[in-house]
This record gives sequence, C-alpha cells and structure tokens, in this order.
Amino acid sequence: MKTQEKKPIPNITVEQNASEKPDTPKGSLEFQHQESLLKMGALQDAIFNSAYFSSIATDEKGVIQIFNVGAERMLGYMAIDVLNKITPADISDPQEVIARAKSLSSELETTIRPGFEALVFKASRGIEDIYELTYIRKDGSRFPAIVSVTALRDADSKIIGYLLIGTDNSARKQVEEEQKKLDQRLRDQQFYTRSLIESNIDALMTTDPSGIITDVNKQMEALTDCTRDELIGAPFKNYFTDPELAERAITRVLNEKKVTNYELTARSRDGKETVVSYNATTFYDRDRKLQGVFAAARDVTERKRLDQALQETNVELERAKSMAEKANLAKSNFLSSMSHELRSPLNAILGFAQLMDSDNPPATPSQKASIEQILHAGWYLLELINEILDLAVIESGKISLSEEPVLLAEVMLECQAMIEPQAQKRGLTLYFPHFDSPCFVRADRTRLKQVLINLLSNAIKYNVKDGTVEVVCTTSALGRIRINIIDTGAGLPPEKLVQLFQPFNRLGKEGGAEEGTGIGLVMSKRLVELMGGVVGVESTVGVGSVFWFELSSTQAPQHIIDKVEAIPEVLVKITQGAPLRTLLYVEDNPANLNLVEQLIARRPEMRLLTAVNGNIGIELARSHQPEVILMDINLPGISGIQALKILREDPAMAHIPVLAISANAMPEDVKKGMAAGFFRYLTKPINVNEFMKTIDAALEFAEKNRPII
Repeated sequence: MKTQEKKPIPNITVEQNASEKPDTPKGSLEFQHQESLLKMGALQDAIFNSAYFSSIATDEKGVIQIFNVGAERMLGYMAIDVLNKITPADISDPQEVIARAKSLSSELETTIRPGFEALVFKASRGIEDIYELTYIRKDGSRFPAIVSVTALRDADSKIIGYLLIGTDNSARKQVEEEQKKLDQRLRDQQFYTRSLIESNIDALMTTDPSGIITDVNKQMEALTDCTRDELIGAPFKNYFTDPELAERAITRVLNEKKVTNYELTARSRDGKETVVSYNATTFYDRDRKLQGVFAAARDVTERKRLDQALQETNVELERAKSMAEKANLAKSNFLSSMSHELRSPLNAILGFAQLMDSDNPPATPSQKASIEQILHAGWYLLELINEILDLAVIESGKISLSEEPVLLAEVMLECQAMIEPQAQKRGLTLYFPHFDSPCFVRADRTRLKQVLINLLSNAIKYNVKDGTVEVVCTTSALGRIRINIIDTGAGLPPEKLVQLFQPFNRLGKEGGAEEGTGIGLVMSKRLVELMGGVVGVESTVGVGSVFWFELSSTQAPQHIIDKVEAIPEVLVKITQGAPLRTLLYVEDNPANLNLVEQLIARRPEMRLLTAVNGNIGIELARSHQPEVILMDINLPGISGIQALKILREDPAMAHIPVLAISANAMPEDVKKGMAAGFFRYLTKPINVNEFMKTIDAALEFAEKNRPII
C-alpha cells in the first residue's frame, strides 16, 4: 500500500518553519513559539498517520476528507478511493446503522435518519460518543471496531466536520467469545456436577473444616426434613442423635483423610431416626489448600434389619446344625455299638455253625441242610451289618478318599475276575471293554472297584436266564469317561425309576428270591459323587437297564513332578558284605507299586517286599522285620492308619519307622497322619528326590533305634 501524501491538519496553520528564519534568536519568545508549533505539528502528524488507529475526518456533511494510513490498513481502501466520495456510513454495516438510528431515536426522543447522521448525532450535540460498529473492508470482509466520534469546530464553535477514530476490536471480540464458551462450559460442568449430586441415592453434603455445612443435595433435605437454606451454615452434628459421635466423624476424616462405614443415626425435624453409613473424605482447592469434608450418608436401616434377621437365622441354623451333628454322632455311636453287639453273637453263631458243619462224624442230611441255612443267613446278616456301617460312614462325611489317576483296564480285569463266578453260576455272559490305549480316570481305586462290583452284581442278580451283562466305556462331554453297565433284565417302569437310590428300597423285590439290602445303589451314588462324578440310569420294561456313572478323565500319573531332573544315582557306598536292608511297601495300586519297585531297583543295598492290603502288610512286617515300611492310607480292608496302630501296639514292630505315602494331600490330612504316628508323610505324585532323602532318613533312624537282642 502506498503511503498517502500528508494532509493538512485542520485548524492548525504553521506559516513558517524555524529553519526558514535563521535570524530569530533561539532564546526569544518567538523562537520558543515556533518550536512549540513544530512539536505540535509533528505530534498531530504522527497521530493521523498511525498504522494502528483508523483516523477518518469528514466535512460537516460527512464526506471523507482525511483517511489515514491506519484506515487504509484496516479497511483495504486507498485514500484516493474514498476522499470526497463516500461517508463512513458507506463502509459500515447498514443493518447496524439502521439499528443505531432506531435506538438513538428512542433514547433521545427525536427522529434520526439512518446513515451518517446516526453515526455522529451524539457528537453533534456535544455528547461523548464511543460505540462498537462493524466495518466492511473493500474485499467485503468484516471486522468489529470501537469508534470514538468527535465534532470538529472552528473558532466560532461552528461544526466544520467530524473525526472518527477506530480500533480493530477483533482480538477482544475473539477473547470475549472464548470467554463466553468457557463460561458456558463452566455452567454446563456445574449443571452436570449438580445433576450428579442430586441424582445420588445417598444424602450428600460438604462442610468446612470446622464442621459447618456448606452445601447439600435433595437427599440430605429429605433425610433431615430441612431445606437447603436451613442446612447451609448449620453445624453438621446438629442433625444426628449423638452430636459428639457426629463431631468425632468430622475430626476423624480430617485426621485420616478418609472414613468409611462410620455408623450414625440421623434425626429429622419431626423426630424420625434413620441409621446411616457415613463415608467421607477431605477435599482441596487447586493449590492443595484444605477446603473441608465431602460426606455421603447412606440409609442402612433396611440392611440393619436384614442383618439382624440373618443373624437370627444363622443362630437358628447353628442350633439346627449342632442338633444334627449331635444326632449324627448319636447315630454313629448307636451303629458302632450295635455293630459290636451284633457281631459278638453273630461270631458265635457262625463259628459254632462252621464247627458243626465240619464235625466228625458228619451231621445228618437234615442237620446239614439246617446248618447251611444258619450259615447262609449268618453271612448275609454280616454283609448287611457291614453295608449299613459303610453307608453311615459315607453319609456322615467321615469317609476319606485317596483320589489319583486309576487305569481303567486294570480295574476292569480285577472286577471281571471277581464277578465272573457269580455270572457263570447263573448262566450269564459277561462282556468287558477292550482298551486300545491307556485310559485313566481320577478316582479312589478301592471305592471305584466297590461301585463297579455293586452295579455288576445288581445286573447279574436281576437279569433273565441266559442273559448278558455288558460294560461299555465312552467319552462324554467336559472331559469325562462314562462307564455303562448294560443288562438284559426285566427293566423298570418310570414310576419305579424315581425311587432308585433310596436306602432300603428294593422296589418290591423284598419278597423275591434274590437277596439284597437296598443299600448298594445308594452307596454307589454317594461314592461316585464324592469322587466328583455323576450317576444315572435308563431303563425299558422288557428290554433291560443301563446303569451308568461318569468320572473325570485324567492323564497318566506323573511320578516325577514339578522339576525336570534326572532320577538320582545311588548316593550310598555299599560296604563289602553289608546286609541288605528291607523296605516293605503296602499299596493296592499296581502302578504305584511298579514305580517304587523301579526306584528301589536303583538301590542295590535294599530289597523290596510288597503287600496289597493292611492285614497282609502286618503279617509280612511281623515275619520279615523290615527296616522301613511305606504305607498307603486308603487300603482295602483296614486303612493305613489302622494298620499303623496295630504295628505300634506290637512290641516286636513298634520301633520300625513307617512312612505314609498317600494321595490325600490336604494340610489336615498330613496333620492327621503325623498325629497318628507316621515317621514322615509323603504325598502323591512322588517327588523322587524327596522320596529318596526320606528313605535315607528313615534308614538312619532305624539304625539308631535298632532293638538290642
């Protein structure tokens, strides 16, 4: 933009520059006057040509006479474009000019025409006038400006023109807009925050550090039956039945920064009391200066009522549990006592009957038949006593199971050998599964055999002549193995199926030829469930029945666990001519027996004896006097703990260290085993290093405690 030629400044005439009169003495008044005029001219010249202010001077009719550099920069016009051609109204927003005219007409109660008159009317009346107006640039863009208007007068105070000085107000307007947005956001945030506070189900309040309420929500108003204005400024403690306790709540949160589940009782204006859970925390301003306490009070009256009811219910349950335990203990004691009382005379009956059966000379045929009846009934009665006691132990929850991976093929073979004579006697054909690959289930081996024998016995007893019993193993969902026992018996109707698994219920077979107690199925169901399985039955009248149970499939036993490490080599140097040391292992699981056999084979200074039940183990211990005994806990017949007791009571074997080795690995199992008197308690799967070290410790103990002969 070209700089326009400097305009003459109105009402100021500078006739001669001081330089034009070099003969004027510098100290004279005339010289000083000339200097003052020069300075004033320079100052006015700087103002009118400032690039930061729009200075527009008009004649008395409003036609532009001066259009300074600032006006050119702001509006985009050159001075030559506007001088003596347009008025400032022509570069102003016409709608704003019309609105200003209308507003001034109303304010001053006179008619003011839209146009230049509206821009200078106040100034023409000697009234100071500064207003905001939108200027329109040459390119059509707009910007807000603050305009100050002054009337220019001659020596006789006659208006000879107007001076309009404008500044670009865009930056301030932008700041104002941003501030408006910030203010709106703040109002929105305050509204949102207030909405959150009011929508809360708890009574909320804030207090200053001294405990004076500074704000509340509607729930607090409802809790106290007081208005917000009544609550604000009042002490927090005044609205609780125990003011001192409420005051301590404020003190505590100030000291600890946070309080939870502090119980108070609020009291409303009408005296209604409400138990509340008081939860509070301190809050601060942006400079981390403490402002007070923010607290929430939740109505817990209903919860307290429910807690009281639950407590009363728990007391009743404890009482009922205690009574049930006492009844169960009484039942167990009764069954134990009855078992002893029944076994004693039964022992005499069976003993003397057997003596009579083997007398010489032999009994007559008639006597022989009577003796057989006595023996048959006696053995049946003994079986009944054993099953009742077994069921009582299971239902009391005192039975101990040793769950471990069990190879189904081995169990099936053992059950087949045990049950085949019974099937052959009745002319039945048995079919057992063939396993192409090892199949393991997680179970107690002894109890699994008990369940299988029971179900197979029932399938044989209640079958038809020349019928079949088939055992089929399948894989079911959820990684389970289903074992099906399929018979060709008479089958059961639906109404009788629902009565299965009830103690002593033989479904109308009580008067039949087949003997039974009605306990076997119940025991089988309980045992399978204790091993984490399920039992079911499907039956069709005239076709037969399928009794099935499922157990969890598992991997083959991992005898060396946790760490992948080599089985240790022999660590003991064998003295030439030293006697072999004997280890007795009492275990009914062939896989476990095989593992220990392989481990002991690595110890040439030792020999291994094995027994498959506790009674055989005791006899071997008595006859061979081993240095160390390994004892499984869950054994057929007597348990490992019972066998240990017998060993300890025999002076000839009391000194032998007995190691428990069991799948019962719960802490209470180990504690119970050690309390029974085991030297050590090892859990399955075996950790080989630990196993070997324990054997060495037991041998060392046996050497030190060898009885002196």
